Amino acid sequence: MTLWSLFEVVPHLAARLVGDSSIIPISLSMDTRTLEPGACFVAIRAERDGHEFAAQAISKGATCLLVDHALELPCAQLVVKDTLVALQQWGQARLAAVQPAAVLGVTGSVGKTSTKELLAAATGAWKTPGNRNNTLGLPEALATLPTDVRTVVLEMGMSTPGEIQRLTEIAPLDFGLITMVGNSHVENFAEGQRGIAKAKGEMVAGLKPGGAWVHLASDEWCRWIALQPWASHALAIPVGQGQPFGWENAESLGARGERFTLRTPQGEISVSLKLRGAHQVRNAALAGTLAMSAGFNPELVAAGLGQVEPEAGRGRLHSLPYGGWLLDETYNASPDSILACAASLLELEGGEAIAVLGCMRELGPESSRLHRETGEGLRALGFRNVWAYGDQAGVLVEGFGSGGRAFPHFEALRDDAKGLCALPSGARILVKGSRYWRAERVVEWVLDKNTKK
Repeated sequence: MTLWSLFEVVPHLAARLVGDSSIIPISLSMDTRTLEPGACFVAIRAERDGHEFAAQAISKGATCLLVDHALELPCAQLVVKDTLVALQQWGQARLAAVQPAAVLGVTGSVGKTSTKELLAAATGAWKTPGNRNNTLGLPEALATLPTDVRTVVLEMGMSTPGEIQRLTEIAPLDFGLITMVGNSHVENFAEGQRGIAKAKGEMVAGLKPGGAWVHLASDEWCRWIALQPWASHALAIPVGQGQPFGWENAESLGARGERFTLRTPQGEISVSLKLRGAHQVRNAALAGTLAMSAGFNPELVAAGLGQVEPEAGRGRLHSLPYGGWLLDETYNASPDSILACAASLLELEGGEAIAVLGCMRELGPESSRLHRETGEGLRALGFRNVWAYGDQAGVLVEGFGSGGRAFPHFEALRDDAKGLCALPSGARILVKGSRYWRAERVVEWVLDKNTKK
């Protein structure tokens, strides 16, 4: 079975076909900025109506359209009642047709993407690319799932209740993994962290009967999930101290990564990671445990874990002149992830440690408290300098105390004489922040300054 032609897609979507039925789209895309030639452009009605961009999609090489009404454009079209529903049906039908031997899901408040990468490497699986982890991106990726895959690893994210439930309807899971239950998106949950736990638990509720899922033994909310009646059909596998699965002898290798021993009921396995930080050891232990619980060879699991490279925005380490380092963790931020990445920076040899942070988002009424506690946590770790920008920068710096500097926005951080220009030579620098604050601009500025001749 190759990728589907439009003729083959029609019955799965109850679509009306306009134009050439033999066209085989190589991918699906909802964004003309990233659309590749040969794709099917999906016109989603969101903040802006995707139908308004259909002509632009054709000019960029789209060979067909998924629309909710026929457009007067020279292009084949699948006409459906609701393009979002049709997109999800397409991905769901393709996964069901390919019939991989195992479908594994990863969710959690922090570390989802890194853990997905580790789990996919440990199992040799096809994985959802990038951050396609929501009710749009996941089915978009599944719609052109290759036919020769035996194992599929899917990242599942959420910002409101019910999203992961819908994802497990699109892609029923055999195995699952929850990295941890934290505070991300707490402003969307009336029950606070319990509400987040329920939403993450939708993955467990969506596991096929007899399935299994792993979690940190120390995570009280994951333990809570395991005790719920709606989770009783699946085996919960805690990972950590005092459990059959766990990790020990963790050792930082500095810029080269981490080394640890993965403890299993069958014996111990040595694992070397290129990823850095104690949080990545935990992620790798979770991924390795799930891989072996799903029946994969322990030696191959360990080898796969050791192949994963840090990605831009997710732990990539840059060497700076005079012994300095820049740790790029700019993809997103939460209190737990900031402190975990800060601790990993301190394991590197070098000059003074400085955290340059964009503020965090979607923390609701708890935002000020969590920013203040994050500042306090950075001080407790041993940081003596924190520069923050954004709407809660003052609160974070207040929690940190002496050595903290607050700026209203990136431009102020960049242009103020006490901002980025004042970064000392040879410093160890952590850069992190919510996507909203685009902290990658800090990385670009620092690297540009340190590579100019």
